[in-house]
Amino acid sequence: MELNQYMDHTLLKQNATQGQLAKLCDEAREYHFKTVSINGTWTAFAAERLKGSGVGITTCISFPLGACSTAGKVAEARQAVEDGTTEIDMVLNVGKLLSGDDDYCTKDIAAVVEAAQGHPVKVILECCLLDDDQIVRACKCAEAAGAAFVKTSTGFSTGGATVHDVELMKRTVGDRLKIKAAGGIHTREEALTMIAAGADRIGASASIAICSE
Repeated sequence: MELNQYMDHTLLKQNATQGQLAKLCDEAREYHFKTVSINGTWTAFAAERLKGSGVGITTCISFPLGACSTAGKVAEARQAVEDGTTEIDMVLNVGKLLSGDDDYCTKDIAAVVEAAQGHPVKVILECCLLDDDQIVRACKCAEAAGAAFVKTSTGFSTGGATVHDVELMKRTVGDRLKIKAAGGIHTREEALTMIAAGADRIGASASIAICSE
């Protein structure tokens, strides 16, 4: 299986430099990855660097906590679109979900979907902080809000993607939404296992190693 088009080639560290972002973009162009996954301050830079390459840009918003206001998320999404993003990864407001406020979560996601102006929105559930019932509820919020994907993890919390979580998400959303597995995926075998469980996209900083094995 050619894994390159499954990969969101990722660099989200707060101390990432412009030189490192340039390298990320050049690697993504060389390996024909699906997108680069980056923080919003670098979106315009990446859009210019990747022009004509066929590589998309995933801008991560309200990252990694998801706990800012809906208005803040909307502003970030609008700016990302203006700067040339092709996809948006947003973090679920986990605290609101855990408080039982699914309506807030749905409206929060829907506002970002609207601000994204047709660009696919992936909702990061941060599964390591949720039990199975909460993961199902989060998936249903994302679906009701018009998101394109549900995603397992930021990679910045207490755990990353697991086969169990991907399978549960797949059973919940079926073929209506796509699934992105991210966090702790370092090898080709791990990536293939996530795809077999139902993942349509893999987020990893080890994309080159995964695809070169």
